[in-house]
Amino acid sequence: METTRQNNAMTQNPAASVGFDTISGFEALQRIANMFSQSTLVPQQAFAGNIGNCAIAVEMAHRLNMSPIMVMQNMYIVYGRPAWSSQFMIAAFNSCGRFEPIHYETVGKKGTDSYGMKAMSADLRTGVVLEGPVVDIQMAKDEGWYQKKGSKWQTMPDLMLRYRSATFLIRTTAPEISMGLTKDEVEDIGEKTVDIPAEEIKQHANKKTIDVKAEHVEVKEEPKAVEQKAAPKKSVQKDKPAEPAKPAQADESEEDEPDWMLQS
Repeated sequence: METTRQNNAMTQNPAASVGFDTISGFEALQRIANMFSQSTLVPQQAFAGNIGNCAIAVEMAHRLNMSPIMVMQNMYIVYGRPAWSSQFMIAAFNSCGRFEPIHYETVGKKGTDSYGMKAMSADLRTGVVLEGPVVDIQMAKDEGWYQKKGSKWQTMPDLMLRYRSATFLIRTTAPEISMGLTKDEVEDIGEKTVDIPAEEIKQHANKKTIDVKAEHVEVKEEPKAVEQKAAPKKSVQKDKPAEPAKPAQADESEEDEPDWMLQS
């Protein structure tokens, strides 16, 4: 009752509501987001220290009439779009106050491809019964959900049938509640859910070639060391004919002196 009175008071007084419509609402949204960004209970990599992400999550929680912390803990980021767990979407539908809680009706024979589920509810204002599309094992096989490696359709078919049929009911009856895919749907179509934008950047980094014009960079060449010229090699002279031997000069000793030198 107290929560209902507070919601009614915020509806009657737009200045007290949070959102992007008014300056006062935006200021209130920023204060709340700042508080959540400093909390250790929010998912650290997606919301801790990120006021912008927290503000968006708080605004979405306000529109869904749900707890902001519950929204943050059940939100997955897929290429910049929110994706939710199936449990969260079912809880949001059941607690919005517009519909009866979801219940299920089985179809076909269990253990065969005809076995399936149909999610049902009713509009509380008009009493009109709401039925979602039938989801069976044959559909899971035709869509490729059943054969995927590690698929839970093979190990927990009843749970997956309930999740998928409830998702179809919510998407066709109250699409404003879903506002995106569910985590199970994202995994079934082959995408990977990530909790943080950093993982998305890491996954898709270096996948495209960026054309960057190369700038001309003048490179100054270092002065080369002065090479010392080697001494010129002596030319190799060709063999010359041997010169004739000079006649041996007479030894001018006393014994060989001429006779006229000995005359007195």
